Amino acid sequence: MLIKSESNTSDQSQNRCLSCGTTEDMKNRRYCSMKCRQKLRQKLNTRSGLLQALNTRYATFYFSDTMIIMDVVPHGIKEIFRYTRLRSAGNSPSEDFSKMTNMLGNAWWEEEKRTTKKYLASRHVLELATRWVISPALMRPRLIKVPTIKTAAMNYLKIDKADINSDQLSKIIKNAYRRQAKIHHPDLGGHASTFRKLHAAYMELLRWADNPTFIRRRGFPDKWYYDSENKKWVQPIPIQN
Repeated sequence: MLIKSESNTSDQSQNRCLSCGTTEDMKNRRYCSMKCRQKLRQKLNTRSGLLQALNTRYATFYFSDTMIIMDVVPHGIKEIFRYTRLRSAGNSPSEDFSKMTNMLGNAWWEEEKRTTKKYLASRHVLELATRWVISPALMRPRLIKVPTIKTAAMNYLKIDKADINSDQLSKIIKNAYRRQAKIHHPDLGGHASTFRKLHAAYMELLRWADNPTFIRRRGFPDKWYYDSENKKWVQPIPIQN
């Protein structure tokens, strides 16, 4: 099999749904709906047995308007094994992914039945891929710190994600609260229920600013990532400014 240098064929954009690819009414959202995101994650997870059979260290899934791509990096091999399939008219990326992995799974079972050797079946499926050389810097997904604060609180105060890392976060929160209070305070014509939610978000953000907490996530900004340690797929991680 010809070995090529690694390149990124994904054409995802910020305003394209990372689950189905639609650009309609996306604005700054990453997904068109939670249901859409969950549907793709379910499809990915139900086919994770193939990745386990290939002794996968990590894998990624992404797509363009014309193609779906799954990259696999097995343990102990410093190469990407790339599987691609042309998009079918009227099919979602999750449906095309299912068809591709079903084909690969059938190839694995047929070879295992013929040879009675699982490692030969896995080798056969890997030989169906195009191999790409990758640099050590690209061997592992990016590790980022994700703030534990709920995005709903930030949305109420119209605070941008980039402000989370600011040294002036408390000041930014207070100024944002004053601006929104002028709009939503009941004495100024606003609704009491909306103002209560606004104030709750304000208090939550202030508490977080005084004692910020983060969780660590590993992944890629525009690709679904297969976490071999937990045997599950992880959605694309948000890009940090």
